[in-house]
Amino acid sequence: MTFCLGIKTKQGLVGLSDTRITSGNETTSSKKVFTVNREKHSFFIMTSGLRSVRDKAITYFTEVIEQQDESFTKLYHAVNEFGNQVKTVAKEDKQFLEEAGLSFNLFSIIGGQLEHDPEPKLYLLYPQGNWIEIRKGTPFVIIGNSGFGNPVLKRSLHYEDSMEYALRCAFLAFDATRISANDVDFPIDTVVLKNDEYFIKEKRFEQKELEHISAFWNNRLKNAIAELPAEVLNTAISDFQKLVEEEES
Repeated sequence: MTFCLGIKTKQGLVGLSDTRITSGNETTSSKKVFTVNREKHSFFIMTSGLRSVRDKAITYFTEVIEQQDESFTKLYHAVNEFGNQVKTVAKEDKQFLEEAGLSFNLFSIIGGQLEHDPEPKLYLLYPQGNWIEIRKGTPFVIIGNSGFGNPVLKRSLHYEDSMEYALRCAFLAFDATRISANDVDFPIDTVVLKNDEYFIKEKRFEQKELEHISAFWNNRLKNAIAELPAEVLNTAISDFQKLVEEEES
C-alpha cells in the first residue's frame, strides 16, 4: 500500500507521498513522485499501485514528453496522454498480471500548471485511463491507504487555507496513516506549486526531522480529550455507579 495526497488551495498545490514499498515480507523505499519543470510547464505525478506498472507507464510517458512536449498547453492534455500510456501498459501486461494473481491497479494524482491553464489544476487518474478534476468544494484527494488521513483533512482543510496550513494538514494526515498502517512510512516527499510560478519545489523529509511534530500533536490530542466538555458522557459512569450502590444497599 502507499499514501499519496494532493491538495488544491487558492494559492497553489501541495502534494505529499510516502516512500514505503512492500513486496511480500520485504520493505524498501522508493520515490513515488515524478516531476516536470519547464518554461511555463510544470506538473507532478504521484502513483499508487504495482511498481512495475508505474515504472513502465512513466518510462513510456517520459519518451512522449521528449517528443511532443510542446503540444501540451493545458494540464489535461498531459493527463490524457499519461492515461494513454497506462492503457498501453494494461494491454501489454494486465492479462499476465491477473494470471499471476496480481491486480492492475495504478491510480495517479496529477497536478500542475501549463501555459494555457488559468491556475494550477489537480486530477485523479483511474487505472482505466479516465479522470476527474479535484476542485475547491473537496480540495484534496488521497490514493493508497486513504481511510486514516481523511478525518484530519475533512475536519480541518479548506480551499481558502494557505499553502503552509495545507502542508501541515497533509503531514498530520500522513502521520495518522503511518501510526495505523505498517505499509506507510518515512521518508516522505513533498511538492509545492504556487500559482503562475511554473516551478515545482520538491523536498524530502526524514523521520528525525519531523518526529517532534508528531509528539506535539499526540500531546495536544491527549490534552484536548481531557479538556472535553463531556459532562453528559460522564453520566454513563455516574448513573451506573449509582445503580451499583443501590443494589448493594
